[in-house]
Amino acid sequence: MSNRAGPTILRRLMVMVYEALLITAVEALAILLYLFATGNAHSPAIDHGRNAVFFLVAALYFIHAWSGSGHTLAMKTWRIKLVMPGHARVPLRAAAVRYLLAWGWFLPALLVCYFWQLRSTAQVGTAVALGIAAWALTALLDQDRQFLHDKLAGTRLISLPKRA
Repeated sequence: MSNRAGPTILRRLMVMVYEALLITAVEALAILLYLFATGNAHSPAIDHGRNAVFFLVAALYFIHAWSGSGHTLAMKTWRIKLVMPGHARVPLRAAAVRYLLAWGWFLPALLVCYFWQLRSTAQVGTAVALGIAAWALTALLDQDRQFLHDKLAGTRLISLPKRA
């Protein structure tokens, strides 16, 4: 299974766009429930709790999908599957490591925004776009065109054939 060709970088980025739409809906529901549970109060602890909910809900969604079927709904739609050579399914630990490493798409840009106090939509958007572009370029450093987080986690994305 792991000897299949990987999807193109553009196709993987298109999956990310679709994934962003799907995870936004999941996160919106989770945050709505959190705001309801906290009475929409604001304090540093509640605000950090909201961020933790955001992080953990995404973690549950991705880790469950990757260690179960090997793909999220967006990946299934685009016929892409996550595999780990030598394993029938991606182990839970490897899926969790991949999730944490995949924050490389956004975390550097978010840290730049935080430390340089960038707040405007244009500033944050530019920082995130540059971070995404930089991370996407890591695929060009790998002969199989795998992104850095997959290389480090020992996982890889493969293309699935079209259904007849």
